[in-house]
Amino acid sequence: MKKNRLGRTDMMVTDLCLGTMTYGTQTDEADAHAQIDMALAAGINFVDTAEMYPVNPIRLETLGRSEEIIGSWNEKTGLRGEYILATKHSGEGSVARDGAPITAQTIGATIEASLRRLKTDYIDLYQFHWPNRGSYMFRKNWTYDPTASRYDRAQVIADMEDCLGALQEQVDKGNIRAFGLSNESAWGTAQWLRLAEEGKGPRVASIQNEYSLLCRLYDTDLAELSHYEDVGLLSFSPLGAGYLTGKYQGGAVPEKSRKSINPEMGGRQSDRVESAVAAYLAIAADHGLDPVHMALAWCRTRPFMASAIFGATDVDQLAHILEGADLELAPEVLAQIDHAHRAHAMPY
Repeated sequence: MKKNRLGRTDMMVTDLCLGTMTYGTQTDEADAHAQIDMALAAGINFVDTAEMYPVNPIRLETLGRSEEIIGSWNEKTGLRGEYILATKHSGEGSVARDGAPITAQTIGATIEASLRRLKTDYIDLYQFHWPNRGSYMFRKNWTYDPTASRYDRAQVIADMEDCLGALQEQVDKGNIRAFGLSNESAWGTAQWLRLAEEGKGPRVASIQNEYSLLCRLYDTDLAELSHYEDVGLLSFSPLGAGYLTGKYQGGAVPEKSRKSINPEMGGRQSDRVESAVAAYLAIAADHGLDPVHMALAWCRTRPFMASAIFGATDVDQLAHILEGADLELAPEVLAQIDHAHRAHAMPY
C-alpha cells in the first residue's frame, strides 16, 4: 500500500487510514478489535481517533470510549509500535471539559487522559479538533462570518502561541511526536506555521478536513498551502458520510446506518446530494467499478492527500473497502468525475 510522508516528520503513513468514530456505539469492542487486526494485516499503518469519539450520537457518558477500545487492543496484542496513532483534543463547545476551549492549560491533562485510555506512552499525531475562533466546516461555509468571532487577531495569535508552547512541552516529554490541525482554514494554518517558524512550538504536519467527491472545499487555498508548506490533508468522510456508497438513494435508510440515527446527516441531506451521488454512481457503473472503491481511489489521486480516513461499522464493511485498496482510476474515469463535479459542484 502506498505511503506518504506526514508533513516534514519522519513518519510515513499509508494513504488509507482506519477511522474509529463508531467504536463504542455502532461498533462493539470485539468487532472494533477485529477491524484493527484486519486493517493492519492488509497493510494499513494508520489509525485515527479522538477524545470525543464515539459519535452518532455524541454523549458525555461515552466520551473517550473509542480511545478505550483502541487501548484495550493495544494492551491485549502488544502491537502498539506497529502502527501510527492519531487522536484529537476537542474544541470549544464540545461535551468535554464543560465546553471549554483549547488552551495551554487544557492540553497537558487532556493528552495524559488520552494516553491512559489508549494504554500507550505516546501519541504519534496530536490534533486540535477545531479552532477556538470557529470554523466554516460542517456545512457552515454558506453562512460563515469570521467577523462574528468573539476573538480579535491579537487574541487568536496569543492563544496559538500559548498552545504551541504547551505542545512543545508535550513533545519534549515524549508524549506526542507531531502536531496536526482539523477543520482549519488556510489563514489559520498559515499562522500556526509562521509561529512554528518563529520557534514558538512544533510545526503543523497535517490538516484533517472533510473531503470527498461531494465536498471539495480543500481544492483551492488549502491545496496551495499543502503544496508549498508540506502539510498534507487527512480527509475525513471520503465516502460522503455513506452517501457515495449509494445506500441512501431513493430515500432509503438502512437499519443501523448513520442516517437511521441522524436523519439530516449533520446538514448533508438534500435533493442536490442525491442528484450528485446519482451522477457518480453512473460513472462507476459505466466502468464496472464499485462506487466505494471509486470514491476512495479518487481521493487518493489528489496531489495534497496524505491519507483518506474511512470508517466501517463492522468487519464486513471493512473487508469490502479493503478489496479496492489498490484500485487506480483510468484517465477517462477521472475526466468523467471532473465533468460531474462541474455539473454538481458543492451539494453541501
